[in-house]
Amino acid sequence: MRKSISRFFPLIPAAVVILSTFFSHSCANTTQAPKGGQKDTIPPRIVKVSPKPGTTHIPLTGAQITFTFNEYVVVKDAKLIYLSPPQAKSPKYKIKGKSLVVYFEEELLPDMTYSLDISGAVGDNNEGNIFPGFTTYFSTGDTADSMYLTGTVVDCTNLKPIKGATVMLYKDQRDSAVFLQRPVAAAKTDDWGYFSIRNIKDTVYRAYAVVDASSNNVYDPAEDKIAFLDTLVKPWNVVNDTVPELMKYNMKDTLSCLARHSDITLNVFREKPEKQMLMNKKRTSDRAAYVTFMSSDTRIDSLWFSHFPPEDVITEFNIPKDSLLLWINDSRRMPDTLHLFVKYWKTDTLNNLVPVTEDFKLVDENRPKGRTKRKVEHNDTICKLKLTATPENFEQDGIILEFNDPPFLGYFDSLSFKSVNPKQVEQEEKFTIERDSLNLRRYIITPQVTVMDGYEYIFKVPHRVFMDINGHWNDSTQVKVARPKDDALSTFTLNLSGVRNKYIVHLLDEKKSKVLREYIVDRNRALVFPYLKKGSYCIRIIEDVNRNGIVDTGSLLHHRQPEKVRFLKTNDKDTFEIPERSEIEQALDMEEFMSD
Repeated sequence: MRKSISRFFPLIPAAVVILSTFFSHSCANTTQAPKGGQKDTIPPRIVKVSPKPGTTHIPLTGAQITFTFNEYVVVKDAKLIYLSPPQAKSPKYKIKGKSLVVYFEEELLPDMTYSLDISGAVGDNNEGNIFPGFTTYFSTGDTADSMYLTGTVVDCTNLKPIKGATVMLYKDQRDSAVFLQRPVAAAKTDDWGYFSIRNIKDTVYRAYAVVDASSNNVYDPAEDKIAFLDTLVKPWNVVNDTVPELMKYNMKDTLSCLARHSDITLNVFREKPEKQMLMNKKRTSDRAAYVTFMSSDTRIDSLWFSHFPPEDVITEFNIPKDSLLLWINDSRRMPDTLHLFVKYWKTDTLNNLVPVTEDFKLVDENRPKGRTKRKVEHNDTICKLKLTATPENFEQDGIILEFNDPPFLGYFDSLSFKSVNPKQVEQEEKFTIERDSLNLRRYIITPQVTVMDGYEYIFKVPHRVFMDINGHWNDSTQVKVARPKDDALSTFTLNLSGVRNKYIVHLLDEKKSKVLREYIVDRNRALVFPYLKKGSYCIRIIEDVNRNGIVDTGSLLHHRQPEKVRFLKTNDKDTFEIPERSEIEQALDMEEFMSD
């Protein structure tokens, strides 16, 4: 029976939002300890801060901030003692009795408001119970700045929150600032990817988030991931320790953590290198090799092997065009060493692309040295191919035929496709076969028949039908496939409207780690996902702006954000439940959905 999507994806009751306000939490400058138990589970509690938060006229040299606790403490992670704006050298500390004393090796800046966060850095001396958090602030000038900015940092591909990212604010609006300077204010994200940068000036900023591998508070494209805000941002909130956004929470308090408002969202990506050069090369077999380049969209003018005509070289770029597979289509015995010449456009010392020709020696490392003969096995003398078909995807994707090396000769009329009905009667069926436009070794076999319950379908590649460029013939192989027989399986249909662009639609498992189905769409249509087991699933939709079929990353210098990714949300979660034996439909206006 067909059921409405609202039956299985109910809205969040308003009562849940109201009840969340009754949950207790600790404010920015206090820590409430849980009660009881024989084992000490109570984290330390601050009883005094010296100088007091908000103190002005702090000396530029020799400044110390002392946090006194109600018990003896130890520093569990010194990296979590974080000063904003950061210095070249991290803050130092010493334990004195029940106090943590933080001091600075560098001179502080004049007329500057600093915040010092020790959240998660300190635990008690006995059981190691972690002190949840505290942020103090002070000024080297006459007054302390009082504005704050909040936000969330997520991974651009799966929208998962990123813990420990450094969010940086710059008053310098030049693109080079994040490469060369430390920020005027910064903060670390918590377990939920959330940050609050407090006690900052009332002015406009450039905002970045960096997954800072070297912890130097400067962006290094070779090591770090980056996010940036398209526009300038100006804080509009005034610091008040009673607002939820500045409070310190137990990271397991999901309701309180998710209730915090974010002023901005930053999508982290890894930039592709701007400089172009040939990075790696390797001979993978007698007639095969590959080369990889530092940057994508490689421009190659010509490529050849010494003693072989260019027309005998088969090439296959990957989609980003930063990796190239090579084969020599020649029946002669290959030499131990191949000489490869590549004429391409390389980045010079002035960052200009110029044509260069580079040559490389590619040694067959699999060949035995000296007079030793390598034992030749059957697998070394056959054309290797693989047939793939899965019951769940057979109707949508057909059968995939893929070769290890490009086929040189093929008798496609010898391929057979049969159906076997429940009475075991065989019948020849029609099919089409088409080479993948992006992979010259991959063919897609599409049955020209309605797939029936109880039928088995057999696709067979007979012996000696294909010869690869090594001169090897294939062994006989076949694949059998049928519709899934589980009566408890369900179907989910996504009815798309408002499609104005090209989109990649993925059905993922609950952990977002495996693509179960894929559709590429550029028009209004219904996407059917059949044969789903009871469980949790995700729908990921990627706006394929340049229509190349992959998720493209961003570029800081070109002010290009990564391609937009969205997850279909129900109950304010990006997973949804599929019950047994159900047909579920969901309508989705793509124009409205992608504009959120």
